[in-house]
Amino acid sequence: MPDRHVAAVALSAVAATGLATLAWGTLVERNRFRVRHEVLPVLEPGAKDVKVLHLADIHLAPWQSRKQEWIRSLSDLSPDLIVNTGDNLGHDNAYEALEYTLAPFADVPGVFVNGSNDYSGPMLKNPFAYFGGPSRHKHTATALDTPRLEAFFEDSLGWRNINNATAALEVNNSRLEFFGVNDAHRGWDDLAGLPAAIERQRESEEWGGTSSSASESLSIGVTHAPYRRVLDAFVTNGADVIFAGHTHGGQVRVPGMAKALVANCDIPREQAMGLSTWNRARRTALLNVSAGIGTSIYAPVRFACRPEAVLVTLTAGDIGYS
Repeated sequence: MPDRHVAAVALSAVAATGLATLAWGTLVERNRFRVRHEVLPVLEPGAKDVKVLHLADIHLAPWQSRKQEWIRSLSDLSPDLIVNTGDNLGHDNAYEALEYTLAPFADVPGVFVNGSNDYSGPMLKNPFAYFGGPSRHKHTATALDTPRLEAFFEDSLGWRNINNATAALEVNNSRLEFFGVNDAHRGWDDLAGLPAAIERQRESEEWGGTSSSASESLSIGVTHAPYRRVLDAFVTNGADVIFAGHTHGGQVRVPGMAKALVANCDIPREQAMGLSTWNRARRTALLNVSAGIGTSIYAPVRFACRPEAVLVTLTAGDIGYS
């Protein structure tokens, strides 16, 4: 009897701990939004700082008013540039809510790429399946109005669409060239066409048609999902900085453990969140992977992995990363 009693008490304690952890992750931590700050000394000496607000994996549902108001409040950071790495929609009726949420950034230049959840609505999945490798798209998912989303970004907010495309922006007198890919998780990244697209951009009138302009610009790669093949291609093609999302930082982590339990792509799990470096062909780029702001409505939990936006300040410096 004593042994049975001890076992029962132990099982009860484990169950209570599990329920408390679940309650924290679903009711508290997934709404404990934070801003992570990073400073990258990558601009030309004497250049003015450029504050980049990295928004990733909003997964917005129309009833998530707390999330909407928090994102709107990020305009108080006075960003000079927005980089949006996709998965904005989390429900097939979230368009108006997203337009309201991002309206304060209409006067801020930006670039964006899409994630799979900008094309298809969320579906109920077995969360343990992620331990078997990256998730697969199901053709029964609800198709979303991607043209409406992209039109809002381009026409209302003035952001540049760099899904398998490039863009050049001058921000605070610094020349920034961007190249991005469409959702690599769905295999829609056109890496073969990337070098030619970059070369066309560098020869365009937007840079004045001078080779010196291209050499003085900062090259930034943007992807939703940080698959190794994409990161390798970005660095090979001269990226100085890379922005990515998709991983949710693992979403549920073991406190104190450097590696995420899962990353939903083939990036090393210790690089599934935060600032690190990516090396390829004797070149190095700074890689910022956001843990993201939201979660799927079918897996509304975070543990030891707070939702985040990232304010990346590009500043002048003499440190070389290539």
